[in-house]
Amino acid sequence: MATDVRTDLYPTRGAAEMITPRQDPVVWSAPGAPGPVAAKDLQGFERDGFLTVDQLIAPAEVAVYHAELDRLIADPAVRADERSIIEPTSQKVRSVFEVHRISEVFARLVADERVVGRARQILGSDVYVHQSRINVKPGFGASGFYWHSDFETWHAEDGLPNMRAVSVSIALTENHDTNGGLMIMPGSHTSFLGCAGETPKDNYKKSLKMQDAGTPSDEALTKLADRHGIKLFTGRAGSATWFDCNCMHGSGDNITPYPRSNVFIVFNSVENTAEEPFAAPARRPEFIGARDFTPVR
Repeated sequence: MATDVRTDLYPTRGAAEMITPRQDPVVWSAPGAPGPVAAKDLQGFERDGFLTVDQLIAPAEVAVYHAELDRLIADPAVRADERSIIEPTSQKVRSVFEVHRISEVFARLVADERVVGRARQILGSDVYVHQSRINVKPGFGASGFYWHSDFETWHAEDGLPNMRAVSVSIALTENHDTNGGLMIMPGSHTSFLGCAGETPKDNYKKSLKMQDAGTPSDEALTKLADRHGIKLFTGRAGSATWFDCNCMHGSGDNITPYPRSNVFIVFNSVENTAEEPFAAPARRPEFIGARDFTPVR
């Protein structure tokens, strides 16, 4: 009897690193499709892999979301929840996942047309939330996020088959050039870097605090940086950065007194729903990689 074998467009977690040319579009909607992103900005997104919006939400809205972030991280029940990630050294809250389910305030932000409308336009379909979280990154020693492609993890460990997901990071504090801001290699989304090494069991328990599996080698990162350069994102509270799921990105430690807090939402196309992992022994928990594919309305 014949057995259906999945086509893996993006092999990773094997014996050696390997480069695979991108097999998917970057912008999935037809030219001229309606939406809040101007045509020239869509072209920039396709070329660079990211799009910045100077003020996605107004100062009064920032205050509301920042107050909700403060409320959540001060709540002992939230801190004790498995969806909260604690800094290993300071023991402060680093991130809270599935925040659109924990908080009605952040649920409204996810469904805001300024937010979800851009995702639909870029991905050319209805979308659902694959992942959401608040990142607190307090001052005086919050650790960074090492260089990685989100899609490499979402493909290997969550089972997303295609590059049809987009993330948005909305700043709730000012992003200085010194407090551990987001860095992206422009254009790096056009090829897929498959990483070396098998995925350990329950890898998420370690990777959400300090990444290891799924991180590129120094040699590969040097070549990518030489080819594409590195862009550091700064901006006032309320600004936002949209970026393709396959962008090589990361952020440094924050040793300044000034926190860098943001809300981070991943939208995935309803036509690209998660399957079984492509390179991991088991699925990650649903609060990290959703299995509820209900479109955002």
